[in-house]
This record gives sequence, C-alpha cells and structure tokens, in this order.
Amino acid sequence: MDLQKLREKAIRVVRAKLRESVREDTLIVQTVSGIDELEKAANLLSKRLREWYELYNPETSRAISDHEMFAKSISSKSKKELLNELKIKDSMGAELKKEDTDAIMNLAEEVKSIFALKHSQEKYLEVSMKKTCPNVTAITGTQIGAKLISLAGSLERLSSFPASTVQLLGAEKALFRHLRNKRNLPPKYGILHEHTLLSKVSPRNKGKMARTLADKISIAAKVDYFKGKYIGKELSAQVEQKAKELR
Repeated sequence: MDLQKLREKAIRVVRAKLRESVREDTLIVQTVSGIDELEKAANLLSKRLREWYELYNPETSRAISDHEMFAKSISSKSKKELLNELKIKDSMGAELKKEDTDAIMNLAEEVKSIFALKHSQEKYLEVSMKKTCPNVTAITGTQIGAKLISLAGSLERLSSFPASTVQLLGAEKALFRHLRNKRNLPPKYGILHEHTLLSKVSPRNKGKMARTLADKISIAAKVDYFKGKYIGKELSAQVEQKAKELR
C-alpha cells in the first residue's frame, strides 16, 4: 500500500471516529452551555433596557420585577396604559421623541427574542434528557441532571464517578478553598443544592439528603449510560421517602 492510499485510509478512520464521538450527551452539554449564555445575555440586556426605559417611565420598571414580563409589557402597551394600570396620573419620566422610544422598543424586542430562544432550548433539552438519561432525569429533573452531565463532561464520566464526587459537582471552588485553608468548612454539596428535596429537610439533614441523592444519581447514570431498563420511578420514590424521614 503506497503512502497516498495509507493517508486516505487514515483520514477516513479519523472522520469516522469524529462522527462517532458526537453523542447525544455531547449535545446536552452544548445545550446547557447555550442556555446559560442566553440567560446571562438576557439579564444583561434587561438591565440596560430598564435603565434606558426608566428615563421615560420609571414607575413601570419598578413595578414589574420580572425581566421577561417587563419587556413584554412595555413593548405591547403604551406609557399611558401602563400608568393607568398602576393608577398613576403622571410619570416622573421625561417625554421622549418617537425615534427615542422606538429605539427603546427595538431593544425590548431583542430581549423578548432572547428569552424566547432560551425557552425553546430548554424544551429541546427536556426532550433530549428524557431520551438519553431517563433515570437521571426522573431523580433530578431536566435542569439539574443536564448540569451534572455538563459539570462531569459527559454521561460516561458521570456514570464512572462515585457518589461522593457526584455530591460535590459544582462545589469545586468551595472545595479548593477548604483544601488551601482547613479553617474553611468543606462543602456538603454542589449543584444538588438546587434540588427541591433539599429545601424540604431540616438544615442539619441537608448533607444526608444530598448523599442519598448523589447515591441514586450515580446508580441512575450507570443504568442510563449502559442503556439499562427504566428504574427512575423506583429511585425517585426512594429519595422522596428519605426526604420524609429527614424532615
């Protein structure tokens, strides 16, 4: 076999390996990162929108705390309508020219578009998680499960982690602070602090609840990675029972 044919064969093998490397969990990791960046962009632009709009109608900005609802409200209703809803006759804001308010409304539309794209990506992520990691999703929900896979780097890596490592995913900075200075308490959990069950147990039992969750997630990740049967309902019932015991 001459060098040219050998080179072509090597290229074909590499291309095939690259195609195989793009797994469903790789797409999940990318989607999580995308949603996180969209949320940051939406919040940043929303703050800019509020500062700008408050020159015109500060009362409405202060009355609507939710960024998305604020953008929807000011883009669909006039200043007068918004003030009437608040039972305010006159705004403290300045009277702006149409070209000025049009510029503000253009930014409001962009903010709405970013939120809409974020919601679309979240729906896609939910479908992907239920398809790829049904057992993990049953225990953690879409968002936490996807973040765990993202923090681990892949479903394969998550499935290989012991429960103690799963428990601390997302708490790396706190762990390093503890390792550098033992006077800093070690973290009891990472991203799992977002799980609803941790809010249902007493403060002194949150660590125990996190350990139980991590243990079941570790089992679920292994089953999902090796395409085992669905045991999510059973695992979820076990963690909920543990939460009742730790209240």
